[in-house]
Amino acid sequence: MNVSDQTVVDAAAAKTSVRYRVLWLCVALYAITYMDRVCIYAAMPIIAKEFSFDKLTQGLIFSAFAWGYSSLQVPSGWLVDRIGPRRMLSGIVLWWSAFTMFTVSAWNLTSFVVIRFLFGAGEAGAFPSATRAFSRWLATSERGFAQGVTHSGSRLAGALTHGVVAALIVIWGWRMPFLLFGIVGIIWAAVWFFWYHDCPEDHRAVSASELRWINDGKTVAQKKSVLSWKKLLGRPNMWYVCVMYFCYGYVLWIFLSWLPTYFAEVRGFSLVKSGVYTMIPLLAGTITNSLGGWLSDRLYVKTGDLRYSRRLVAIGGFSVAVVFVTLGVLAPDPTLAVLAMSLAVGGLELTTGVSWAVPLDIGQDHSGTVSSVMNMFGNWGGAISPLLVAWLVQRFHSWTPAFILASFLCLVAGLLWFKIDPTQSVVEESRV
Repeated sequence: MNVSDQTVVDAAAAKTSVRYRVLWLCVALYAITYMDRVCIYAAMPIIAKEFSFDKLTQGLIFSAFAWGYSSLQVPSGWLVDRIGPRRMLSGIVLWWSAFTMFTVSAWNLTSFVVIRFLFGAGEAGAFPSATRAFSRWLATSERGFAQGVTHSGSRLAGALTHGVVAALIVIWGWRMPFLLFGIVGIIWAAVWFFWYHDCPEDHRAVSASELRWINDGKTVAQKKSVLSWKKLLGRPNMWYVCVMYFCYGYVLWIFLSWLPTYFAEVRGFSLVKSGVYTMIPLLAGTITNSLGGWLSDRLYVKTGDLRYSRRLVAIGGFSVAVVFVTLGVLAPDPTLAVLAMSLAVGGLELTTGVSWAVPLDIGQDHSGTVSSVMNMFGNWGGAISPLLVAWLVQRFHSWTPAFILASFLCLVAGLLWFKIDPTQSVVEESRV
């Protein structure tokens, strides 16, 4: 029986869908992460005026989150593989929600940097922990879509946050959004802790047919796998994934952190208009995140070729980004610039679900650790991006060099996908 036939048979047999409730809870989680981290970018024009922060100072505050986030990636991934997503996510969501709320008490550059760093350290375990949950709760043919739709949730939240925060600032000032978003995270943590189970076998609502579907029709337990750090870091496949995601992370953070400022300074939009127009590219990314993951899964079901189904979508997405990042910064008309930037983000985000499916493909029961290594590199790119962009803009008195570099990095990422092999595991089966 081929992959397509097995999919039809098992899909018809599955009588419950508890795994989708897990998925939608993770969608909400990803949305909360971006609400909390994007809030400061939308509020920064007002914060900068209040505290007299120049661009390099703003870039330092932006990058503080990314350094905290990236530095705790690997420890978080290692920890979730040992204690499970239930305890891990409940704890870290409470942590970063507290620091989201503490932002309102910041009084100078140092306090902003410390709070943002500790906030980022808390969020570090979010995506690896959710990925670890997916490794137990989702079948192979559902993982690309799951990673796509969760990241769509984050981008949708990021897009809407710009507009919502701008409106809240006008009414109540810049501190209120941080308090409200922190409360949302606390509520999510309580729901997750009391409802979620690390293994679907332990959840009373999961039927036997759904459990067979999750296990891809296997009726016997899979062999346990072991992870050797020496062998993991010695695998070229792992390094291709990491460098690709570094390029992706660098480019993504330009759009997340600097796009409102770019629209205000270069395209002449007001604070509210900058927030609204920043939403459009991120909304485009919301659509293509789910589309990319879904398309990759459908190609896999149809062809049974995991390498082809992952590579084709990712290379296509980065190719679109290469073209439209450049066209966006060179566009003479503001409307064309917004359109081109939207297509650029759409292309970039088409790759996200596929990129996050790969740690599941190659990491198995250690997908939390593998995804954390990948995400650490992505957020090193995210940490460097705000500072380097600020330096390039002040050095050349133009935003063009910053966006041209971003286009080049998209090209590098696309080329690396010719080497990334999602069928090549980076862990070994236990011999015990």
